[in-house]
Amino acid sequence: MKKTIVALCVVFLIASVGLFAQASAEKQIVLKLSEVHAEGYPTTMADYEFARLVEERTNGRIKIEVYSGGTLYGQETGAVEALQVGDLAFARVSTSPVASYVDALNAIQMPYLYNNGEHMWAVLNGSVGQNLLADVEKSGSGLIGLCYYDAGARSFYTTKPVRSVADMAGLKIRLQNNQMMVRMVELLGGVGVTGIGPNDVYSAITQGVIDGAENNWPTYQNMGDYEAAKFYTLDSHTRVPEILLGSVAALKNVSEADMAIIRQAAKDTQDFEIAAWAQKEKEAEAIVRAAGTTVIDLTPEAFAEFQTRMAPLYQEFGSKYADIIAEIQEIGKAYR
Repeated sequence: MKKTIVALCVVFLIASVGLFAQASAEKQIVLKLSEVHAEGYPTTMADYEFARLVEERTNGRIKIEVYSGGTLYGQETGAVEALQVGDLAFARVSTSPVASYVDALNAIQMPYLYNNGEHMWAVLNGSVGQNLLADVEKSGSGLIGLCYYDAGARSFYTTKPVRSVADMAGLKIRLQNNQMMVRMVELLGGVGVTGIGPNDVYSAITQGVIDGAENNWPTYQNMGDYEAAKFYTLDSHTRVPEILLGSVAALKNVSEADMAIIRQAAKDTQDFEIAAWAQKEKEAEAIVRAAGTTVIDLTPEAFAEFQTRMAPLYQEFGSKYADIIAEIQEIGKAYR
């Protein structure tokens, strides 16, 4: 009799554990994160770290699946639209498409706005940047701004050395299809050329269609453009951060406590991504320098001239954000 009772207890215990495990599994929320960059890219690495932290801190209640290389959405705009309707929970995108919903985000993308990277992060992690991030959720766009990620600085690379504004005269520079960037090059004395895809920059330089382009260290190296344009001028004309976004619709059933965990986990990945980006830049720079590229650091006087030339552009494109720009410039006085 006792053996029968013990056996029944064991069966009941096993069944209870099974039911508990089944209930736990059923309660787990699985969410998707879209990333257009490939495996091993700094933002992709940060995506995985974000997923790890969320699953760990929620004790497995929430699992985030990362889809890199554009396997879910090949374009960032498509990912943003999916977030808005709740077909996607998270996406890492550039600031640019988000500015369509929070116009003031254009203020942090102005050319020659930051003196250096430390200046930019003081802005983004201070009241200016955090208020703009909060405005994403307040905009009614259905998006949640979780944190900023680094995307480095874009600088000019050319077939002749550029050490001053005077050296930019007449240079044909390939640009993204952005009127503000075209105007920037015009004010420096060059000619902005659009309509050339990133994979065609190398051939356009070697064929003399353009005299150079502009991008960050990793792209300059990865695309092989350093073999065609052997002068890289570190003017750092734009620093446009990335943003990790969440979906209001997709996260509506997540508890307040778990949403707090998600928000904090995102912020805690920022330093991780910044470090990964710095390492990526360091590796790219080493390859470029080893190939014999001439890397030009502008003198403070030369950099100031590049900044000064932007006065008309700030009137044309930045007048709506004058207060924000002034605050950013004031912060910059401590980072010269």
